Amino acid sequence: MKHLIKICDIEKYYGSGNNITKAVNRVSFQVDEGEFIGIMGASGSGKTTLLNMISTIDRVSAGHIYYGDTDITMLKEEGLAKFRKENLGFVFQEFNLLDTLTIRENIELPMTLQKQKKTEIVKRTGQVMKALGIEKIADKFPVQVSGGQKQRCACARAVVTKPQLICADEPTGALDSRSAQMLLDTFETMNRKMGATILMVTHDAFSASYCRRILFLKDGQIFHELYRGQETRREFLNQILDVLALTGGECSDAE
Repeated sequence: MKHLIKICDIEKYYGSGNNITKAVNRVSFQVDEGEFIGIMGASGSGKTTLLNMISTIDRVSAGHIYYGDTDITMLKEEGLAKFRKENLGFVFQEFNLLDTLTIRENIELPMTLQKQKKTEIVKRTGQVMKALGIEKIADKFPVQVSGGQKQRCACARAVVTKPQLICADEPTGALDSRSAQMLLDTFETMNRKMGATILMVTHDAFSASYCRRILFLKDGQIFHELYRGQETRREFLNQILDVLALTGGECSDAE
């Protein structure tokens, strides 16, 4: 496996003088191509801050983040914006779809902004919609489809440009249990069949059980790591719950 991302001793501080909070404390790990990694921890553990630094939304206070040979911590704002547009996909709790565009047009938008050829945009959008099971709602507007379908549209939009990394921050947080499971099945499809590399922050053990590796954060540091290996999702879920029970982390295993 090729290392896609290297996170080296990154730190994040907030405040100044005697009132400094260390949100992330010397975190290091690597992400391989095609991995599906979960980041878990209680509120205030630093998991969203960590994701925000990896996804260029926030700057590190110290340390380095490498995408291949590119050290993104050294890029200026203009370079960061270009890097983000060309290399990253995002899925958040809010769908962030444009209500005046159809489902198809929402998915096409990132490729349009990259000024790709119309024929390629149509071809790629069609492939992604079919893979994620939303081709039948392509010409509907967001207001006309369910929450689960909106989130799958957001996933399609995130993956359509073939980004190096898809960043998901509590993506099931606004969904009911059935829609959440549909979304997680979609992530699994994106990872296994489309080769997407996914980094997902979640407090939910059931959601995390879809990942292949989980990093547990506490007080801004990685204190434990789980690999799924050949275990079933149920077996992996039980391991996750065991770790969370030992650390007092928030957890949910509702299906």
